[in-house]
Amino acid sequence: MAKIADRAGADDPPTSTIRRRHARDVEVTTKVELCKADQVAAGTALRVEAAGLTVAVFNVDGEFYVTDDACTHGPGSLSEGFIEEDVVECNFHNGQFNIKTGAIVSPPCSIPVKTYHTSVDRV
Repeated sequence: MAKIADRAGADDPPTSTIRRRHARDVEVTTKVELCKADQVAAGTALRVEAAGLTVAVFNVDGEFYVTDDACTHGPGSLSEGFIEEDVVECNFHNGQFNIKTGAIVSPPCSIPVKTYHTSVDRV
């Protein structure tokens, strides 16, 4: 669950909950701080490095979504890609992903991008 504070200067830091599977197939949930909501304008993305991950935080019409920042096909950064509605186009090879689901929209991508549950703290 990615938590994003919805105003600058919020007392509680924004966090993201990252779910990881461990050796015994036990799911562990960790909240990870990301950014303030006003740092990501509608129709844009922000690259964030936290908890050993590099993710892209997207604002799609006021709703926030988090994916891995790295394209699954090459060295492109999705946070630096072209965004149109709920689709991001990789800046390296023009493959496209659905921001909300991580699904492939256009080749040459053949592996969906990982998404993370996201929430916004209303403070």
